Amino acid sequence: MSHKFNAAVLRQPGLERPYTDSQPLHIEEVEFRPPGQGEVLVRIAAASLCRSDLSVVSGVRAWPLPIIPGHEASGVVEEVGASVQSVKPGDPVALVFQPRCGVCPDCLAGDAHLCEPGLMANRSGGLLSGGVRLHQGKVDIHHHMGLSAFAEYAVVSEHSLVKMPENIPLEIGALFGCAVMCGAGTVLNTGHVQAGDSVAIIGVGGVGISAVLGAQLASASRIIAVDTDQSKLDYAADLGATDVVLNHDGDAADQIKELTSGGTDFAFETAGTLGGFESAYNAVHRGGTVVTVGLVDPKTPMTLDIAGLVTSAKTVKGSYMGSCTPAVDIPRFMALYEQGSFPVEKLISHRLPLSDINLAMDRLANGEARRQILTP
Repeated sequence: MSHKFNAAVLRQPGLERPYTDSQPLHIEEVEFRPPGQGEVLVRIAAASLCRSDLSVVSGVRAWPLPIIPGHEASGVVEEVGASVQSVKPGDPVALVFQPRCGVCPDCLAGDAHLCEPGLMANRSGGLLSGGVRLHQGKVDIHHHMGLSAFAEYAVVSEHSLVKMPENIPLEIGALFGCAVMCGAGTVLNTGHVQAGDSVAIIGVGGVGISAVLGAQLASASRIIAVDTDQSKLDYAADLGATDVVLNHDGDAADQIKELTSGGTDFAFETAGTLGGFESAYNAVHRGGTVVTVGLVDPKTPMTLDIAGLVTSAKTVKGSYMGSCTPAVDIPRFMALYEQGSFPVEKLISHRLPLSDINLAMDRLANGEARRQILTP
């Protein structure tokens, strides 16, 4: 038996902006099949927008269509399928954008973020168990990142969920499955920033602000925020950035080197642009580490001076999911939030109903938002 709910459906990516005019996302009635073995039905309480969602709507990253985007959310368990052990109906949960199979070599090694079956399931537009649980009549509606959270309900793998403490507001819980892991997690787990290290963060939107908070947790001595928007820099300074660099002419790396007498120990690229990566690469001193988490358009060519990389002895790393194991790291970050040392609520810039999703996409595309919370 199928059940009906409302969701934001994307059928044609790449429409012109503003999206409030072209309306790429439509609120439509969709049906879901009950959760199968190892799956869970979640009533979505809050969903947050990320530039990865924008890349789906803009067509920068191709996904099976039609699809319901949304990969950063929280909710309440409504129903569980056979063999589900970790959650029960009524539990508040944070949703995680890549499930772990638990049996592949990477999962067994403790690297759940590298789970290949989980990644392949996401790319197929299906669930970890195989297939699709969403449809309109005989037409399948694909899952985005195993979640499809821009909706009233989601059917997900049990391993796409982390149970939340009941005293944490659900809208706050929505931030932990992506923004927190990809920002603070990248600083702490991928970069392994230590007390006294100097850090540059290129781009201080939602993930960048999360990285600022992560650098504070690591007790970095210098936290240099870089952006093209002065208001974002002012906000980063209020949240703990020790220095800010307004990057209007592509001279951010030069400014950072002047501030630090030669460059930082680490630079984190969170803007998702080629220019951002180049700034990060040039901002670190010899022997420094560059970590990129932003999703640059895959069609964008890049030239890297390999001889210069060798002689500078720099390290360049990619970070996926902040190198986090969600079942371990999300509870750790939530505990820090409860203690008052990790004010992740500061990431939220707007709250609006799901029906305004095209407006929210415009704000994100225009660089006018950090994290926007959508409620069904």
